[in-house]
Amino acid sequence: MSVRIDETDRKILGVLQQDASQSLDEIAAKIGSSKTPVWNRIRKLREAGIIGQQTVVLDAEALGFEACFFVLIRTSEHEADWQAAFLKALRARPEVQEAHRLAGDIDYILKVRVKNARAYDAFYQALISEVRVHNVTALLSMEEIKSTTMLPLSSV
Repeated sequence: MSVRIDETDRKILGVLQQDASQSLDEIAAKIGSSKTPVWNRIRKLREAGIIGQQTVVLDAEALGFEACFFVLIRTSEHEADWQAAFLKALRARPEVQEAHRLAGDIDYILKVRVKNARAYDAFYQALISEVRVHNVTALLSMEEIKSTTMLPLSSV
């Protein structure tokens, strides 16, 4: 379903990106509308797949997940069976917050959140026991400077 996004939709999406737990009344007040039109637009955006799953953002460090690694993976395997096993292994690991297949010298990059370096090593050992990789480079993030899930809606 293709949906045309107008300025009011962008305002609603912007408000929801900041805090999706707000009531319809609060959202409507912020965008200068009333509750029913806002609800209808949100429903339309959900049905179109523009608004997906709604969750909460947890503070990883407050929960003891102090280490964030970016894992660069090179592989010499590109067959469908290997890729299926690799994707299955990644999806089964809750430590993997993001996984991307890349163009260029690196085949995959993972964002892995763990409690410490020892926990990362356990993750690494388990991963390489399931799938063969040519080269793995782990980069420890020293400081998170910016992290957001918000999209730049002004360019939509």
